Amino acid sequence: MRLATWNVNSVRARLDRVLAWLERSDVDVLALQETKCKDEQFPADAFTEVGYEVAHHGLSQWNGVALLSRVGLEDVATSFSPDVPGFGVPPVVEARALGATCGGVRVWSLYVPNGRGLDDPHYAYKLLWLEALREAGRGWLDRDPAAQVALVGDFNIAPLDEDVWDPAVFEGATHTSEPERTAFRSLVELGFSDVVRPHAPGPGTYTYWDYTQLRFPKRQGMRIDFVLGSPALAARVSGATIDRAERKGKGASDHAPVVVELDGPAPAADAAPDAAEGV
Repeated sequence: MRLATWNVNSVRARLDRVLAWLERSDVDVLALQETKCKDEQFPADAFTEVGYEVAHHGLSQWNGVALLSRVGLEDVATSFSPDVPGFGVPPVVEARALGATCGGVRVWSLYVPNGRGLDDPHYAYKLLWLEALREAGRGWLDRDPAAQVALVGDFNIAPLDEDVWDPAVFEGATHTSEPERTAFRSLVELGFSDVVRPHAPGPGTYTYWDYTQLRFPKRQGMRIDFVLGSPALAARVSGATIDRAERKGKGASDHAPVVVELDGPAPAADAAPDAAEGV
């Protein structure tokens, strides 16, 4: 099974590119982030016509997550926990998570809050959001250590210095601060390993390049998009790539797709997952 994640930065603006990439890459499951549309605006028919089942969670022109699958799409959930924090006054739970079981794997398309600035309320919100994700992940693995779970998407965190072109540029900024990196490490320490890095090591192996200041041709990027696999899922990973070429050309997203190869079928589940509990 080929599983991919891609912050597409507006699915309607890049629909032709996404369809062409699906045909070229032959992926079975694609998680999208930053779709930037409401559910009724999502171009689902274009994907079903090429063989994918579709789930989308979008509430406005911001955020938005989706899952496309040709190996099944079951037990769809739009929240991984009842404790996911909201943002704003009053707090609103944003469209930043979408889970479904695809080919026996519980896949979560995640768009972690940006944080904006270390003194911004969005930064505190980001850390609370990640804490809720960690506690949800702990519960899933406690209930079933053999669970096949993939946490995929734009984490808006560069966990290592090698994941940015110049760490000095990010001093005092989000994405590389120690609390954010600690939150990322806490997921890894639970058992959700970064399954891409062994197959696409850094430095210089980035997934995001800002549109400004010629960041892409200058190779000034960041590695902020990940596939974190539960122990049982990580054991099936036979390869992974970051499709840097998809960042090239007119109309590209500022993120590149990340693709993981899984060997063998997922073990049959004893019972259907509880969508209300997220897994």
